[in-house]
Order: sequence, then structure tokens, then C-alpha cells
Amino acid sequence: MTLILLASACLVIVTLGYISLCAASPFGDCRKCKGFGYALKTDRKGRPRPGKTCRRCRGERKRIRVGRHLFNVWLRLYRDGTDTPTKPAFKTTSKG
Repeated sequence: MTLILLASACLVIVTLGYISLCAASPFGDCRKCKGFGYALKTDRKGRPRPGKTCRRCRGERKRIRVGRHLFNVWLRLYRDGTDTPTKPAFKTTSKG
């Protein structure tokens, strides 16, 4: 029983840590170009030179984290689902 409790506690700690990371820093380095903004290539002498602009981050060097993206999708769905109309669906007129 203690092993299951330890594993679940570890999972909770890792999850809360990732949530706090996404809240504090929603953008992380691009995983493809490692935050350079372009692919590195080498010239004939073996020295690194900038190559093409990274297609994933489009040279911005940063990408939104997966957890933050999922939170934004959830928030957008929640706001769209609970949106109240500004005008009533029917008009009430009093004839008198």
C-alpha cells in the first residue's frame, strides 16, 4: 500500500510542478531548433553557421508549452459554453 501511495504522491508533485511552470513561464524554447531560431549547419571547415529559419517556431525561438496550450483550449471551450447572450431571445411588449 505504501508503494502505491508513494507513486501517487510523486505523480501529484510532478503534476503540480508542471502546472506551476506553465503558469509562470507559458513559453519554452523550441524543441526542434533548441531556441536558436534556425537550424545549425556546418561549413566545409566544420564551423557552425546559421541555416534555414526553423519551421516550427518560424524563427521566434519560443513555442507555447503543451500544458499551457491545453489550458487555453479548455478555457476557450468553457467561455464559449457559458457565454450568455446580451439580447433576450424574445421580445416582451405590453399592449395596454
